[in-house]
Amino acid sequence: MSKSIYTNGLIGLLISFILFNLVSSREIQTLQTNWKFIKGHQDNAYLVDFDDSQWQLVTIPHDWAIAGPFILDGDGSTGKLPWKGEGWYRKELNITNEMKNKHIYLICDGIMAFPKIYINGELVGDWDYGYNSFFFEISKFLKFDQKNILAIHVDTQNHDSRWYPGAGIFRKIQMVVVNPIHVGIWGTYITTPIIKPHYTDVRIRTTVNDLFRQDTSDITITQIILNPQGIEVAKEEIQSSIVSGKSKDIECTITLKNPQQWDVEQPNLYQVKTIVKRNDEILDTYISSFGIRKIRFTADHGFYLNDRRVQLKGVNLHHDHGPLGSAFYPHAMERQIEIMKSMGCNAIRTSHNVPAPELLDLCDKMGILVINEIFDKYDNKADITENTDFEEFAHRNVKNFVIRDRNHPSIFLWSVGNEIGDVQYNKNNGFQKLQIMVNYVRKYDITRPVTLVNNHTESAYLRHFDYYDVHCWNYGRRYRIARELEPNKAVIISESASTVSTRGFYELPLPKEKTDFTTSLQVSSYDLNAPYWAEVADDDFMWQQEEEFIAGEFVWTGFDYLGEPTPYSNFGLKRRGMKDEDASRSSYFGIVDLCGIPKDRYHLYKSYWKQDEMTIHILPHWNWDNTGDTIPVFVYTNGDCAELFLNGKSLGKQCKDPKSNTSIERFRLMWHNVVYEPGELKAFAYKEGQLLGVAILKTAGKSYNIKLTPDQKTISADGMDLSYILIEAYDKDNNPCPLADNKIDIKLDGPGRIAGVGNGNPQSFSSFQADNVKLFYGKAMLIIGSGFKPGKVQITCSSKGLKTGKTQIKIQ
Repeated sequence: MSKSIYTNGLIGLLISFILFNLVSSREIQTLQTNWKFIKGHQDNAYLVDFDDSQWQLVTIPHDWAIAGPFILDGDGSTGKLPWKGEGWYRKELNITNEMKNKHIYLICDGIMAFPKIYINGELVGDWDYGYNSFFFEISKFLKFDQKNILAIHVDTQNHDSRWYPGAGIFRKIQMVVVNPIHVGIWGTYITTPIIKPHYTDVRIRTTVNDLFRQDTSDITITQIILNPQGIEVAKEEIQSSIVSGKSKDIECTITLKNPQQWDVEQPNLYQVKTIVKRNDEILDTYISSFGIRKIRFTADHGFYLNDRRVQLKGVNLHHDHGPLGSAFYPHAMERQIEIMKSMGCNAIRTSHNVPAPELLDLCDKMGILVINEIFDKYDNKADITENTDFEEFAHRNVKNFVIRDRNHPSIFLWSVGNEIGDVQYNKNNGFQKLQIMVNYVRKYDITRPVTLVNNHTESAYLRHFDYYDVHCWNYGRRYRIARELEPNKAVIISESASTVSTRGFYELPLPKEKTDFTTSLQVSSYDLNAPYWAEVADDDFMWQQEEEFIAGEFVWTGFDYLGEPTPYSNFGLKRRGMKDEDASRSSYFGIVDLCGIPKDRYHLYKSYWKQDEMTIHILPHWNWDNTGDTIPVFVYTNGDCAELFLNGKSLGKQCKDPKSNTSIERFRLMWHNVVYEPGELKAFAYKEGQLLGVAILKTAGKSYNIKLTPDQKTISADGMDLSYILIEAYDKDNNPCPLADNKIDIKLDGPGRIAGVGNGNPQSFSSFQADNVKLFYGKAMLIIGSGFKPGKVQITCSSKGLKTGKTQIKIQ
């Protein structure tokens, strides 16, 4: 993998930030280091002189639960990790005398959950919804002649979740220092109401705050537009006046010639540099990115981007990053998107919560469309309690959600919630709540459609779709009644498939029904299993081929995630007489496993989604116990046909049947009665009669050596960058060993750290933060994190009986 897109972007932003600070007083401090943390109840921990000398020293982002230990008889639905509880964080702020006449904000990107913010012993404010960003103006709480202590109390005891939510300050916190007259937080709103091939009108609305101590200030706002190459292409000055203690929205429209449009294939990004001046003195400089693109849905032909129909090839992504838990690191997200893009994915749904802002930055830069979703349910899963004022809660949270994100060209649809039964059936004022949510989204952004994601088919008869713009339905063609009742709205399969599988695990005989699950606590990677309410991947491919009005699908899910271990959840296993200890701790839904290692299904999606790139993949592995056993062999390819050979002998040619009513016959090539003998399987794939390519699978010998493959050989010394190192066992002939389960011991020399380890096994209860990891079907993952010192990190992985694997990471 090339050097991190996000890291390179940060370097550019840092240079810009330094240059802008030379002419303005906006200063941004990321409060990353020197935090003290303790879990549990603490009296008076908000006070300045409280003794925190025995607390743990941590860096942000921080998820206090991911280190475990696992609760073996705990709830697999939330990952069997200790996320419930209280925690305290304390940090001394760097407040200088130069800040005395400034105004200072604290911006929090996400704290799980119900945080209370204290400065110098006083309550600044509190928040509820753990996934949302929020901010406070903190100037009046600061002192310039003594130390300033920021204390944050976190309490997850009243939070509810259907997956692992994490715990603590799991996203960044920033302190922003500005002059009294300044652009507000998330203070620009950039739209492109007119887009023509030869010009675009760019409308810029800037919110300016005046906290200056005089009645009225005369100011000049300069809006400078930089094109994707960083060249200034337009500029406009606006004279205005603003009353002290007030905010004012100042708007202008600038015409750009020959615009470069943002597209999934060419994600061109412009910037607006907003300069605020008074009497020729620069008071503030604020940078905003935006893109120029047209989006629309049609009832009969789906989604159009820049007047070109684009089939949505999307995935749902939960917020956790496997072994890292909910702690957000930009490269972990960048890597997820790169893996999804490599199989042809062009869209993400942020299921089911406000994402980290960096996710949207990355989607803008990488050409990924986004359904931005704010809530799962309207209950304590969204931190709504019995005492919550629903309308106030909705307004406050939707406002932050929309104004923070509305300049991102990647976002094409807002979602106000997921699978909310009482809303769909209009119970407990469900339609009123829906209307409140939708209205507030439209209050703060008029440029995109809004939706609600549904799962109760019959509820469509109540016509909740009258309140929003696009039919979004999960699984099993549940959209059909809504489509019949309102055929003038497009349809998205907002959760598709939910095929379940375990990477590298194959179980025979093949299931007769999709819900044929065994007591193995793993799910076969033949990709034929799904829960009763879902379907295999091929079904959704077929429905989209047959029904052109479907704009596309969002697979549940792109990655495995912590929690929701269907079918091996506590509840599911109890019905079969099994114990809580048997429940798994992570999902089986992912196209790739919890560590980002592709399952077989990755190649099935790629073969359908990425027709312009050769895909030929053979499954299962070819290391079986008994010669003479019958082993089904599948080939996933973007070719039309393939011929399979075993040890040079043809086993016949199979071709896809585009008219079959059995979906798997349209998209897979299958040889059901291959008689096993060790050696070599070879598949020759053909497309339109021409040889497309060849795939080879060999029987591996005994494990011999350890192979290490880093995704990044050079990472940044910023305490945030990561390198994912794939660990594999190979035989003497350099064949991967698909059944290896060796314990791998890890040793580091140099300034790096082990940020996490894992192997994709939903039944593993080993720590994610350890200096060893066990191979699972031949593979495991080591995540190296950078510190703040440059240098070289030597990584050595060893196991008894295997040749040691070594690699080196440079931190700079």
